[in-house]
Amino acid sequence: MKIQFYTIGREHELYVKPGVEDFTKRITRYYPVNWKIIVPPKNAAVLPEAELIQKEAGLLFELLKNDDYLIALDENGKLMNSPELAAFLQTRANESTKQIIFLIGGAYGLHESVLNRANYIWSLSKLTFPHQLVRLILAEQIYRACTILRNEKYHHS
Repeated sequence: MKIQFYTIGREHELYVKPGVEDFTKRITRYYPVNWKIIVPPKNAAVLPEAELIQKEAGLLFELLKNDDYLIALDENGKLMNSPELAAFLQTRANESTKQIIFLIGGAYGLHESVLNRANYIWSLSKLTFPHQLVRLILAEQIYRACTILRNEKYHHS
């Protein structure tokens, strides 16, 4: 199974880049992993919110394949603790999922069509986090889930 992190926005900011790179490298011990940064439309700053998220959805749909397992991160998604996330990943691996995509939306979230396409909608927390920080939290949690599956010392329950 390959893990993809898709995010709509700019490159990783300096304050998160080393952490994102570190946890991404750690994940490669368990699964092939890659980040795909989807650059928003050039005129994003002047577009109405609804039009912007629709255009972002169009960019995303150009990248998705029919058999991609899409996990959309959304504040209204389901909550999981770390062991539940580990079990979730293991289930996907057991089902021979080829590619799992964790999607972080843009500044205004994800278009309804993307949420409808998602195989799972996940909320990291009831708190609101900065877009860039979500990248770091996501990478760390996927790494943590991998260590839980291997009974490694990283996670303490």
